[in-house]
Amino acid sequence: MRRPSWRRLRAGAALVPAAVLVAAGVPATAHAAPVRTVTAKAPASVFSAGQVSPLSAGDGTPAGAVQWMKNHVGSTGWEHYCEKAVENAYGTTGVWASAIAHWNGAPHHSGTKPPAGSFVYWNISSYGHVGIADGNGGFYSTSISGKIGHASSVSHFSHYLGWTPGAVPHR
Repeated sequence: MRRPSWRRLRAGAALVPAAVLVAAGVPATAHAAPVRTVTAKAPASVFSAGQVSPLSAGDGTPAGAVQWMKNHVGSTGWEHYCEKAVENAYGTTGVWASAIAHWNGAPHHSGTKPPAGSFVYWNISSYGHVGIADGNGGFYSTSISGKIGHASSVSHFSHYLGWTPGAVPHR
């Protein structure tokens, strides 16, 4: 039996991560949005002294979703993928095809000061637009100066629809 050379092993090792990305459906571009699918709420970590760690960004909680958006302010990788960004903020992806589909499939609320972590919606195109409320009347979203950013009022975009409760998106 012939042993593989180190060159062949090194070339094969470089192909494995690319194959995983292709199998996961991740576009092979430098600016592609990361894909992370979580079907259940992530449990908190337990430290040796019996203390439970605080929940973190993308952990399925409204506070974690707001933190995820804060952590990604300035990112251009989710531009034109607002629904994907807010789903990622809750630790999931691929639930709704668009922001308007999410709006149409969830219980609606009106008001311009939605609770922190709520989804806020606008009817600005056939796909709609969605962001994550900050709890103070503002929100985090894509398409704020071409990147994920923060706006102090839901009237930042025209045709505000309202909000839906902050929770891991599901149908």
